[in-house]
Amino acid sequence: MNFEAIKKLLESVADGSNSVSSAMESLRYISMEDIEYAHIDHHRSLRKGFPEVIFGEGKSAEQIFGIMEKMAAAEDIILVTRIDADKAKHVKAHFPEAEYHADARMLVYEKKPPKINGKGTILVLSAGTSDIPVAKEAYLTARAMGNRAETIYDVGVAGIHRLFAHKEAIERASVLIVVAGMEGALPSVVGGLVNRPVIGVPTSIGYGASLGGITPLFAMLNSCSSNVAVVNIDNGFGAGYLAAMINRE
Repeated sequence: MNFEAIKKLLESVADGSNSVSSAMESLRYISMEDIEYAHIDHHRSLRKGFPEVIFGEGKSAEQIFGIMEKMAAAEDIILVTRIDADKAKHVKAHFPEAEYHADARMLVYEKKPPKINGKGTILVLSAGTSDIPVAKEAYLTARAMGNRAETIYDVGVAGIHRLFAHKEAIERASVLIVVAGMEGALPSVVGGLVNRPVIGVPTSIGYGASLGGITPLFAMLNSCSSNVAVVNIDNGFGAGYLAAMINRE
């Protein structure tokens, strides 16, 4: 439950359109709600400014729907990450307004578009086309959290001139998310071009010695650009969330 919902509830009691007992019932699970297979953190919007996000991998479609059903009563937006098309189809049967992004494996349910509260633009760059699914996850997360966000895809170091063609957009961004597999060099390059925070996202894309993303992870952690921080392998969601917090007014 977010601040706006709490305010409306209190105002309804004050103007007599809602009873005290009804308001108390609405607040019964404000801390958390136990539905056996999940403890839903309804307090997270108040505590952190954004609702709990549902990690879809390993959960059944029925479990995802059950959690969403409880959250939807109090939240304006719900994100489900790492959800496959079959599960998304089942969930959308109950939440037809939800939008499924197959490339990012993300389901976004919005009662209304999020209010823009970011102070600038978050720019998401991908080194290769194969890195787009992770980059798209970061982009959708940043947008859902109330930010202006843009994407530029396939501008890796194998053709560095492609990156420089977008110099104006890169310099205009307030936070940059740079997604790369293979040798993971792109965040260092971008970090050397700007005076803004750069969030590196290593992906599991690459040949054998890429080691499922370990090589780009180590490369980014060893970046000589001092404005680069790194999230976990394939963690576009984490990058988008962190960028949104940095960009918050």
